Amino acid sequence: MDQLLSPAAARVFFDGLRTDPRLDHPEGIALHPLDGSLWCGGGGGQLFRISPDGSGISTRAERPGGFVLGVAISATGDVVWLDALRREVLCLPADGGDVRVLCGPATPGVQLHYPNAALFLPDGSLLVTDSHAGPGVPADRPGPGVLRVAVDGDVSVWSGEDYDFANGIALAPGADAVFVAESAAHRISRVPIRPDGSAGARETWVDGLEEVPDGLAVGPDGALYVACYYPARLLRVGAGRDVEVLYDDPRGHVLANPTNLVFRGSELLVANLGRWHVTSVDLAELLEGAPS
Repeated sequence: MDQLLSPAAARVFFDGLRTDPRLDHPEGIALHPLDGSLWCGGGGGQLFRISPDGSGISTRAERPGGFVLGVAISATGDVVWLDALRREVLCLPADGGDVRVLCGPATPGVQLHYPNAALFLPDGSLLVTDSHAGPGVPADRPGPGVLRVAVDGDVSVWSGEDYDFANGIALAPGADAVFVAESAAHRISRVPIRPDGSAGARETWVDGLEEVPDGLAVGPDGALYVACYYPARLLRVGAGRDVEVLYDDPRGHVLANPTNLVFRGSELLVANLGRWHVTSVDLAELLEGAPS
């Protein structure tokens, strides 16, 4: 299969199989804006911090019996993570305070079934995708959609349309819309952000993918980058909605059920739910002078 990058462009950045603590099947990944560290979730309810150079790992929070999916960090350093099994949105404040539950099963006015991915908007509010699966809810049943946690803590349904397993979310160039991966439908949708901050009508951005799209990130070139849970593949979607294979790993070793991804300059860092490592993909040559 033709791809934009050579096989040598991707490598294991952090191998957490034999570390203490072990990096436990990371799904979410986020770059800390203040110190450059990487934060990932774990399959046992852990929240991990990896040093910027990949030399060490530590556990910063743990709720046994949970399963952490998305991780997001605010501009001021508040770390948010989503526990799919406990159906909670949690926050570790930058000031070192106690862990707070921002949203959960007991939150009035909303139903959180399977929180999956999170995104901070420029105004400081938080968007959370709900895959609408979990106890009593079949994994293939579409449902709403995207929730919003306001700066004042108020929680509401932001986009109430039925999504077919809403997954990764990314802010579009210009900050006037968000992209949302609908994994079960093999498509990516675009949701406008109205001037008052509310959600506009969802539209299909890319459809008919043969892959299962999971995590999303917009690169320095303005293109949308997609981590595909299966097969182990990264895609690039340009402004013209053209879909190209960025990197493919038919062996599933360097990429293994890749989920969320984050840019660090021209380097793309990818979490691998199928293993215990973070992958680094070098896009410097591709991004140099590349149009979006």
